Amino acid sequence: MAMSTGGNAGGPMSEINVTPLVDVMLVLLIIFMITAPLMSHRITVELPTANPKTTDTEQVTPMDLAVKPDGSLYLDDIEVNEGELKAKFAVAAQQSPQPELQIRADKTTEYKIVKKVLADAKEAGMVHVGFMTTGKE
Repeated sequence: MAMSTGGNAGGPMSEINVTPLVDVMLVLLIIFMITAPLMSHRITVELPTANPKTTDTEQVTPMDLAVKPDGSLYLDDIEVNEGELKAKFAVAAQQSPQPELQIRADKTTEYKIVKKVLADAKEAGMVHVGFMTTGKE
């Protein structure tokens, strides 16, 4: 007669080894204990909420300045002298939002004329200044 050892000696092991699972869980616990205090911000500020449905309805028309090769200046197709231009720059610089100054200078215009216009705009407080060009050579 064969001796029975009681139980399932030759069958598959029915117990699960939980030691590696406990080791992994302890490591994760330590990691979360270290990183949790770092995730809280010490200085609290009230952040703005973004609303993509709102549109900026206030559109400001840009100021169009044409500079001819002889040095004559045309602001929005009206000829102006240097004093009038400075006054217009001062008024535009105080507006909120400030309009953009778009300069269209002839390619044969001397740079010192354009540089003087830029200096006047900067002195008046104009921030948004751009140059208009054509896409053709």
